[in-house]
Parts: sequence; C-alpha cells; structure tokens
Amino acid sequence: MCFTNPVQQNIPTCGKSNPRLCSQVVDDLDSPVLPGLPDDVAKHCLALVPRSNFPAMGGVCKRWRSFIQSKEFISVRKLAGVLEEWLYVLTLDAEEKESHWEVLDCLGQKHCLLPQMPGPLKAGFGVVVLDGKLLVMAGYSVVDGTGSASADVYQYDSCLNSWSKLANMNEARYDFGCAEVKGMVYAVGGYGMDGNSLSSVEVYNPDTDKWTLIESLRRPRWGCFACGLEGKLYVMGGRSNFTIGNSKFVDVYNTERHTWCEMKNGCVMVTAHAVLGKKLFCMEWKNQRKLAIFNPDDNSWKMVPVPLTGSSSIGFRFGILDGKLLLFSLQEEPGYSTLLYDPNAAPGSEWKTSDIKPSGFCLCSVTIKV
Repeated sequence: MCFTNPVQQNIPTCGKSNPRLCSQVVDDLDSPVLPGLPDDVAKHCLALVPRSNFPAMGGVCKRWRSFIQSKEFISVRKLAGVLEEWLYVLTLDAEEKESHWEVLDCLGQKHCLLPQMPGPLKAGFGVVVLDGKLLVMAGYSVVDGTGSASADVYQYDSCLNSWSKLANMNEARYDFGCAEVKGMVYAVGGYGMDGNSLSSVEVYNPDTDKWTLIESLRRPRWGCFACGLEGKLYVMGGRSNFTIGNSKFVDVYNTERHTWCEMKNGCVMVTAHAVLGKKLFCMEWKNQRKLAIFNPDDNSWKMVPVPLTGSSSIGFRFGILDGKLLLFSLQEEPGYSTLLYDPNAAPGSEWKTSDIKPSGFCLCSVTIKV
C-alpha cells in the first residue's frame, strides 16, 4: 500500500498522545489474519491469491508477511491445489559481462527479473531451493584484484521478492557440491580459503539458521555435484586426491544413520545434472548426445540418445518444469532450440521442442513451487 504525501501528513503519530495506536502496532503479529474470520479460514483465503500478488500482500501487515514467509503458507496452497511452478534461470548476456536471474512459467512467459544478488560477483557458488526459497551459497570472488573464497549465504524469498542474509558457513568454499535432503541443506568438499581441496561436509538447519560440520568425506573432493535421492545425499563427479583424472566414485550419505558409504559406478565430468521424480539425469562432457539416467533403486544407469545432429561440443544446461526435463543449448545456432524430455511419455514420443527459452545463456536454473 502506498500513500500520497497529503494522506501521510494526516496519519496520527505513535506517542503519549495516542497510546492505543502504539498498542495496535506492537500487537500486529497477534491480531487476526482477517478480522471476523477464524484464522484457518482466513489463511485459506490468502492462499488462493495468485502468486504474482504475494509481494504486495507482504506489505499489508506483519501478520500477513509472517504467514507468507512460513512453511505453513506453502502447505495451505498445496492442500488448496493452487501451487504455481516457476523456473528461476541465472542467465548471462551475449557479451558474457553481466548475469541476472529471470523468472519463467510453464508457458515460457517471463514474469520478472530478480533484484540484484547482494555481495560481490562470484563464481563457483552453490544453489539450492529450500521451503520455496532460493539459497545462493559461498563461491569465489575477486575484489580490488584480490581473489578469495566466501562463506556467505544469501536467501531469496520468492513470495516477497527480496534477498536476506543467512548464517555463514563454517568453511569458505567454492566449486563444491550442495543439495537439499529432507528439509536440510548439505555442502560438500570444494576448494577452501587457501585453494586447497576440502573433504569437510556441513549441513544447514533452517529452523535454527545454523551450519553444523558433520562427518567428512574419506577423501578431499572438488568440482563435484550433489543431489538428494530417496532421502540420501549422493555426491559424484569432479576430482579427488585418491584418483587419477575424474572420479567415478559415488559417496552416499545416510541422513538417518549419519554415515557415509561408497559406490564405484558414478558419472564423471558432468556438465549438467537434475533430479526428476526419483531419478538423476546427467550430461557428461565426453558425450553431449546422450542422457545418463541413474536409478537409485538398483544403482543402475541407462543411456538415452538426445535427438540432435551436428557438433557434439555444444553443451546444455537443465531445467525442470511440470515433471519434464528441459535442455537449454549453450550456443545460439540455427536448429538448436530448447528440447523437452518427458520420461512418462509413450516410447518414441519422449522428445519435443519447447518455447521456453531464457533471454541469455543459461548458467543454472532451479524450480520453485509456491
């Protein structure tokens, strides 16, 4: 809500002359969500509002803002069947000088650009989605000619369209693996402050806004990626001190037993990865014309050809919308449009083209349902 100057001049001030107004401001969080309605009914009413109106709703009062920021808000919208799925894409312009986050829906319509991320420009940072919010973690930045690793963590609230600072990680790192598993965020390996490879692992609890170091990997690992499958944390790709070249080892963390185990049939030199349903989809640098699909039920891999001809050096980035996998080409060439893979389609009709396309080169993307 905004007021013109004449109206603002007539607003009573909070002071000794108006103690009742002071009490109303202080008790804003304890007031009814909608006067005259039970709170559960009022919350259901608010949950039915279209997603594009959330930032304006958050400015009405503290009670509405607190509700919109909560896990309960997403739960109520899910029960009401009104969750909206949007794709957040970090894009790079054609001159490769500036990057920004843009928001696309399942029709490819662009909704908005995100406010500029706080802090200096970084590379090698991690991105995850947690409770409808986008977390951008750590990374490597150069300020006044001096490069350093960061432990900073920033959160973008997709409902309020604003960034905020979260607790720092225990170790500054970049080129690390990260993933959300069962409501917690894990950061694994990477390079540290002095450029040495790390074996340390830490986990973030959103309820306490705290990072905690847990049992480390058996070996330092960097350039790797992580994902959550069936309640477990999988770490693969990248390199380690105990292997020559890229590692095929898969480190698996059991979040209930708090223990690590190891497999030997992982992907190497992964340029893009995404979890869709209960399976992991990977694109390897040496084979850009096939999808590698991992099934955690039997630890098996399946190769699916990508229906493209031409140079195999043209890479892709992944996106997920409406239960389908999007492949964004990293080069602007005739014939290379966005591909869509539907794992539930009839055999022979899994692949289609899509009108969904970022305005620049896709660096990474996440899907947020709210």
